[in-house]
Amino acid sequence: MEVNELISKSPIRIFEDSINGGLGRGNLGVITSRHGMGKTACLVHLAIDRILQDQNIVHVSFGANLEHIMGWYKEVFKEITDFKSIDEAVDVYERIRTNRVLMNFSQENVTMDKILASLKTLINQGSFQADALFFDGYKLTVATEEDVRKVKEFAREMNVEIWFTVSPVMPDVVFDEFGIPSTLKRDLIDVLVGMHYNDEKSRVIMTVVKDHSSDIPKPTGVCLDPKTMLIAE
Repeated sequence: MEVNELISKSPIRIFEDSINGGLGRGNLGVITSRHGMGKTACLVHLAIDRILQDQNIVHVSFGANLEHIMGWYKEVFKEITDFKSIDEAVDVYERIRTNRVLMNFSQENVTMDKILASLKTLINQGSFQADALFFDGYKLTVATEEDVRKVKEFAREMNVEIWFTVSPVMPDVVFDEFGIPSTLKRDLIDVLVGMHYNDEKSRVIMTVVKDHSSDIPKPTGVCLDPKTMLIAE
């Protein structure tokens, strides 16, 4: 299978249709759930899809070390190639290595100002014109509104889209039926996707809870396969 065919037939196209064509530059998207639902694999799948379309991405981890994140990229790519049999898989994976930057920060020890300054330096002075940023494991439920606002302003200034994966860190958090924690502030979020496990379907269901200006929950048309943790129809 050619890469262009893989892109066009990817279930991510269905996911993008569910949010009116995608998140869009200058916007913040959030994927949230309880722990262990596959958010990192989902984020990596989205990132690889961007790279296959010749975009540049920055994956910022706030939990796992870089070696662990590299392992996720290898594993998700392996699942894609095993299932779809991509032509010249080795060359395609080299593109993934070239078109991504992996970074690691401690949310507790590094301020958001310093994180954004590092990203700005990378993009402006490092000649890495990022198209999308992926913030993996950032504790958005305890972040200040000011910090979230700074991230949103950064997305607009740098003309990038930014995705977060979020698991709540406070004890006794209440989740709604879509997997959204009560501690998550939605005001500055443009697209909010909740994930929860459905016993009948044996799948992790993805629901769009906020789609830009709409707050009416709707299914994404895709889910996470519990075996591969990839986005699937």
